[in-house]
Amino acid sequence: MVEPVQSARNAGRSLLDEVESKQLLEEAGIATTGAARASSAHEAVRLADAVGYPVVLKVLSPDIAHKSDTGGVVLNVASAGEVRSAFETIMQRVQAAQPDARIDGVSVQRQAETGTEVIVGMTRDPQFGPVIMFGLGGIFVEVLRDVAFRVVPLANGDAHAIIREIRGFPVLEGARGSKPADLDALASLVDAVAHFVATPPEIEELDLNPVFA
Repeated sequence: MVEPVQSARNAGRSLLDEVESKQLLEEAGIATTGAARASSAHEAVRLADAVGYPVVLKVLSPDIAHKSDTGGVVLNVASAGEVRSAFETIMQRVQAAQPDARIDGVSVQRQAETGTEVIVGMTRDPQFGPVIMFGLGGIFVEVLRDVAFRVVPLANGDAHAIIREIRGFPVLEGARGSKPADLDALASLVDAVAHFVATPPEIEELDLNPVFA
């Protein structure tokens, strides 16, 4: 945890970028799509070739929290030529949408298989300490606010209980003939995140959104 956190502190930042965040998560045994930093179109192509197509490109900027709002995300990039085009498109869109934003390049990562979007989050309460949140993810967390909470450390069975507590749980079970989510895998993820945030005081907030269930 020391390197990304110290790097952010040295730069005067309190928010880790996507590459730094995923590095910490991977070190904690929490699977992600991975992410590598590219400061040029040429470097983005090299990284995409190494990861394998299709890939996703996302803008890296300490001034932009919601990348898609500025046109800073391009999905399903399927070739080296498309990577170059996507890199330039992101630069143009972001500069037009937020001219004063500092841009550190883009993250390059593999395209994840889609699924029901959920969120696993954490905030550090002044009284109770770390509190885990689970709910439907993507835009639904802002629109529906269908979430449940548990104080860390979790008791046995809490991970499964928090998943079943949300109103949208039937969606995860496979409502209307849709493919059911792997509930055991989701519970393992909730447990892993709870373990990850149990002690380090440096982590004030964390959102994994979306997680594809």
